[in-house]
Amino acid sequence: MTPKNTICLWFAGDALDAATFYAATFPDSRVIAAHPAPGDYPSGKQGDIITVEFSVMGLPCLGLNGGPMFQHNEAFSFQVATDDQDETDRYWNAIIGNGGEANVCGWCKDRWGISWQITPRLLTQAITDPDPARAKRAFEAMMQMGKIDIAGIEAALRG
Repeated sequence: MTPKNTICLWFAGDALDAATFYAATFPDSRVIAAHPAPGDYPSGKQGDIITVEFSVMGLPCLGLNGGPMFQHNEAFSFQVATDDQDETDRYWNAIIGNGGEANVCGWCKDRWGISWQITPRLLTQAITDPDPARAKRAFEAMMQMGKIDIAGIEAALRG
């Protein structure tokens, strides 16, 4: 059954590669189907894969091989909540190690230009701590990080 709401991501012809990477990297992710174009279109020919149905951590997605005219930016990102440093490192390193690039405050970009926030649950709790001084220290520590270092956030909470 087709979901009522699906995230549609634009690719320059490599939606299947991206979907396959996501399925191999994140739990509860899979490639569902790749569909050939029934006719020629501006960025491809009949028979080329035009759409790929997949899921990322349970979220239904559609990859559209629309061509190079649109690029991804940070206005859209997947936010992945992690439980510990090993999980944080695993996802961050998978994205960066597969042609991606690091950014700040837990953000990175995969090789297709999709932004990811690899966010330890502890960080989310820390920057929303009811004690404003603790929240500020955690926030200031995060602002100095690329990949989030949970031990650094814990130290900031302690003051």
